[in-house]
Amino acid sequence: MEVEGIDRMYLNVYVPAQQRAGGVANFFRFHRGHQFASSALMDPITKAFIAQMEQFAKQQRVPLVQFEKGQRKDDVAAAYRKKFTAEEGVLFVGKAQEKTSVLRTERRRNEQTGATYPWLVRSTAMVNHYYVYCVDRDFGPFFLKFCTYFPYNAKLCLNGHEYLKQQLTNRGIEYEALDNGILSCDDPKPVQALCDGLSAEKIDGYGGSGSARCRTPLRPKIGKPVIGIRSRFCKPSSR
Repeated sequence: MEVEGIDRMYLNVYVPAQQRAGGVANFFRFHRGHQFASSALMDPITKAFIAQMEQFAKQQRVPLVQFEKGQRKDDVAAAYRKKFTAEEGVLFVGKAQEKTSVLRTERRRNEQTGATYPWLVRSTAMVNHYYVYCVDRDFGPFFLKFCTYFPYNAKLCLNGHEYLKQQLTNRGIEYEALDNGILSCDDPKPVQALCDGLSAEKIDGYGGSGSARCRTPLRPKIGKPVIGIRSRFCKPSSR
């Protein structure tokens, strides 16, 4: 059996204007009313967001797992999925430090007056990221990754093969699973149609809402985010 479908898909969730230093400066000066934009102004928002994520794990009664260096996150998630018995919900919340692009403040001097002022510049830093691993009754396993540094960009990772398995399970159709795909199926006729059903409209709708039991804390209210999709296709086939 051979079908064509989406493999792993990453949806980038971000506020376009705040991917540039000028947009961030405008946010703090004209939206928040500060005279200058500074990375120090991001700190209270960041602390509140981290506290909300930690509280979310407690409310869901799920483990907060500190990923170790070199540890495969997929292996950790697979172990939690084996023990998960509910139809859908949050498996655990993972935490890892990763290198990411950030905006920092440097002091500059006015050539005419000699006065100094803060200026935002692009840099990199090791920043904590939260991974919220879930199972959805429609999409199957997925995770949301949140950066804890302003502007708090996020990624939603879906897997088209896991979506297909979930759809077959929901319909009571038996299949033989591979690690990332299916080898055979009792009723192969609907398989390609199910793969094709994972449309841009369906993905966009899910990215904007998600299931009620898998919702995570909202990103800080710093603007309306957009979702950009990055994916790759593959053809799982029988041997």
